[in-house]
Amino acid sequence: MKPAHPGRGPLTGLRVLDIATIVAAPSTAALLADYGAEVLKVELPSGDGSRNFAPHKDGKALWWKVTNRNKKLVSLDLRKPEGVALLKQLLPRFDILIENFRPGTLDRWGLDRDTLWALQPRLVILRATAFGQDGPYRDRPGFARIFEAMGGLTYITGDAEGQPMHAGYPIGDSIGGLFGAVGVLAALCKRMSDPHAPGEEIDLSLTEAMLKLMEFLPAKYDLLGESHGRSGNTSQYAAPTGVFRTRDGQWVSLSGSVDALFAANCCAIGREDLIADPRFSNNVGRCGHADELNVLFGQWFAQHDLHEILRRFEQHGGTLAPIYSAQQIVEDPQMKARGFLREVPDADFGSVRMPDVVPRFRNDPGSVYSAGGAIGQDNDEVFGEWLGLTAADCGALRDKGVI
Repeated sequence: MKPAHPGRGPLTGLRVLDIATIVAAPSTAALLADYGAEVLKVELPSGDGSRNFAPHKDGKALWWKVTNRNKKLVSLDLRKPEGVALLKQLLPRFDILIENFRPGTLDRWGLDRDTLWALQPRLVILRATAFGQDGPYRDRPGFARIFEAMGGLTYITGDAEGQPMHAGYPIGDSIGGLFGAVGVLAALCKRMSDPHAPGEEIDLSLTEAMLKLMEFLPAKYDLLGESHGRSGNTSQYAAPTGVFRTRDGQWVSLSGSVDALFAANCCAIGREDLIADPRFSNNVGRCGHADELNVLFGQWFAQHDLHEILRRFEQHGGTLAPIYSAQQIVEDPQMKARGFLREVPDADFGSVRMPDVVPRFRNDPGSVYSAGGAIGQDNDEVFGEWLGLTAADCGALRDKGVI
């Protein structure tokens, strides 16, 4: 059994029913749990699909451990009438329902919006899908790479003459999870300010969430007639910028668009003469000579080791960062000083290291207190203690594949 909910964080007292699958929408529930909400995760008795996602240790999915942190876990097959009946009994206890089934799926199971609000009139319902609840694509399935591809991110990522590229991580799921949490919190603000406010239904298109990050791409197309293209590691709005290899085989990322930072970067590499060069007097001019500047900085980086580069840029207030591997992140003094990577209790491995709560609250901090656990590990508590089912009742439901 997982540790009891610690009862701390700004969302303490809030209850979330997470019936979503895979990563994006469950990430929303995890963020709310970080801030103190009590989250009940519902998955099929056969297990959520993300339990099959690599990497694994001893057959246990590490991704599951993090995305389903701080949650109670029950198994329940909502495709069966008995499963729906149990969910209806649970629902009045909750403030928020999070789901990511294709539009109309819950309706077919007897869990349409009116039914949900009849059971809990102030319920906030978050519906996360690939393209939203309406439109010609509403019934299409979706995963992170679809959101990234059709939301514009993939097209602008990669070398200018190369193919579009995805990141090596499903950033589309993470972004969707963040927008889901923002939407839920906005709905809760309304509910808290108005005790008579009805429930809310939130339509989260994960592709639209991805496009929201692109911000100016549609404006650039409309007003300039240009589709924002790829430029590799070189910025299209600042210079010099890029990813550069050091003499000792490490990598650094250089940035800085304002004049003062350009001057600091020049001082760091001993090229104060560049500051007075009229070609580089402002960011527009520097962008026009980006290739030349990037060559100059790249040559200097190639002649120096990482520790000396970092020392000089820190000394002069330059804008440069080492590009970290996971090992370097774990070993970084700033991460250690802040205690951001926490050893979270876990039934399988004793503990699992994972990021702590972001952002931090001084007076009422949230916490990460347990890793995602086993299928149905809290069935006895939820179905027995909460709903009053006997051991025989649970056994019969288990035999029928309901739980």
